[in-house]
Amino acid sequence: MNKQPESRNLIAAVLLSVLVLVVWQYFVEAPRIEAQRQRMAAERVAAQTQTTPAPALPGAPAPSIAPVTGPQPREAVLATGGARLRFDNDKIDGSIKLTGAQIDDLRLKQYRETIDPKSPEIVFLTPHGSTGATFAQIGWTNPGSAMPVPGENTVWTASSEKLTPSSPVTLTWDNGQGLVFKRRIALDGNYMFTIADTVENKTGGAVTLYPYAVVAREGEPKHEANWILHEGLIGVLGEILQDETYSDMRDRDEKELKFESTGGWLGITDKYWMATIIPPQNEQFSARFSIAKQNESEIFRTDYLLAPRNIQAGASTTVTHNLYAGAKVVSLIEMYEDKLGIFRFDMTIDWGWFSIITYWMFVALDWFNKLVGNFGVAIILLTIVIKILFFPLANRSYESMTKMKKVQPQMKEIQERYKEDRMKQQQELMALYKREHINPMMGCLPILIQIPVFFSLYKVLFVTIEMRHAPFFGWIQDLAAADPTSLFNLFGLLPYTVPSFLLLGVWPVLMGLTMWVQTKMNPPATDPVQQQMMTLMPPVFTYLMASFPAGLVVYWTVNNVLSMAQQYIIMRRMNVPVDIGANLKMPVWASKLLSRQSEKPPAPGE
Repeated sequence: MNKQPESRNLIAAVLLSVLVLVVWQYFVEAPRIEAQRQRMAAERVAAQTQTTPAPALPGAPAPSIAPVTGPQPREAVLATGGARLRFDNDKIDGSIKLTGAQIDDLRLKQYRETIDPKSPEIVFLTPHGSTGATFAQIGWTNPGSAMPVPGENTVWTASSEKLTPSSPVTLTWDNGQGLVFKRRIALDGNYMFTIADTVENKTGGAVTLYPYAVVAREGEPKHEANWILHEGLIGVLGEILQDETYSDMRDRDEKELKFESTGGWLGITDKYWMATIIPPQNEQFSARFSIAKQNESEIFRTDYLLAPRNIQAGASTTVTHNLYAGAKVVSLIEMYEDKLGIFRFDMTIDWGWFSIITYWMFVALDWFNKLVGNFGVAIILLTIVIKILFFPLANRSYESMTKMKKVQPQMKEIQERYKEDRMKQQQELMALYKREHINPMMGCLPILIQIPVFFSLYKVLFVTIEMRHAPFFGWIQDLAAADPTSLFNLFGLLPYTVPSFLLLGVWPVLMGLTMWVQTKMNPPATDPVQQQMMTLMPPVFTYLMASFPAGLVVYWTVNNVLSMAQQYIIMRRMNVPVDIGANLKMPVWASKLLSRQSEKPPAPGE
């Protein structure tokens, strides 16, 4: 026996509710628990007294990372670490430590820690020995040879005092035994360093050296752990995206992963920032992800080793590396992928499961933002476009729901007549649906087609730097964060701060109201359980969505309004009264007024 349509709708509603609970668990509760665990781990790391040298590079020993007596404040390490080469452009500033030539001090001038323009700049790279150290190093290694090569204690001589886009700087070091190392560092107007490493051989004999590059992070950073976003070690190696979170590396039995690749890149990524090393794209290289541990101290590393250079007496060789250290701006990443030929550099951004939808949704949002100058308005315009694209499917759904509403009296009559014979009742209902060309399952279609769009928009709001701190109007100064107002202090009119779990802002309330009105426009369910579930859905969704990014709530609210307008037009076209007033339990006079306004005049001859 086939199940009743009401039962099907009930199952759909239950499944949707379960989906909401799962989403809540993963998007809200799980990140909170994980964030607390990460804070505890970071505190344990900061309490340690020394770090451990990382394992050797694949095929050759790597320069060691010297133990320290304990993590120190960043400013103290910068002040006591010796001479530094300053660099500066419109987007970043910082310095390179001349002892060891590590790129280990970088601030992002265009990004602040909070929406307050006076808040501190984002600090991304910090020197070895400071809390949460993150740095990059380029160099040479010579396994099994006594010939000195640059290391962590090498003091380089700079050709000038400051590195800018218009003035590259060359670092020089003579090992005193016939090898002269020169490192030309160039910085463009964004976040890309180009390092040309040259070795001149004046020894009178052939010398073999291996070029390498490393990005290292000491300890796990305080970050917003979330299953929807990758943070940790990442790279495109062997034409495949390889990504390992900090916890993945920590939990692995083998503490290093080795890869062989021609072309690609690797590094360490956060939600909005990344440091990636990019070898020559036409060369084969060995790469590695690794973690070194001693007690609770940890060093996460990504590194690569190029093929050996055999430098004959009187000759020289040059290897060019690139380092991208900064914000994950989509347009810049795509530009570098094309300009430098970096294989799949676009995969530095985690577009997620629905990557095709997510990427093009971002492209549309970015285009609308450039057109109107406001990402909130761009979201509204995108909502309208999505509504137009799905108009035919939604139209069929609303027409089916309207027909259901129109035959509601007949359905009730059949249910009353055959209430003791469920099989006969089902047969008669199916016959009624067939005569009236009704598909009861079409009512679920608007929700189903919105799921990938919903998740994709959430992904765009969550991962793209362009949406970070993007204002709308009024109190919404960050579309990627939750609405900061709350119903429980009358949206700021009452002089007290409510707990975070009671933040129920203006936009979530508007979304809940529009959702509630929309349910009242639909044909009422005949099953009491289903009626109760449909009644509970608007307040439940309102509370759940209160913690989601405000931009997502704006989308859902506008979508509800457009859906109500579309459904209203279809109901009038099919001569079905829009008795919202009665459904909302309004006073009789108001209900009659709304019904009278919604009635369509009969056509001539009807």
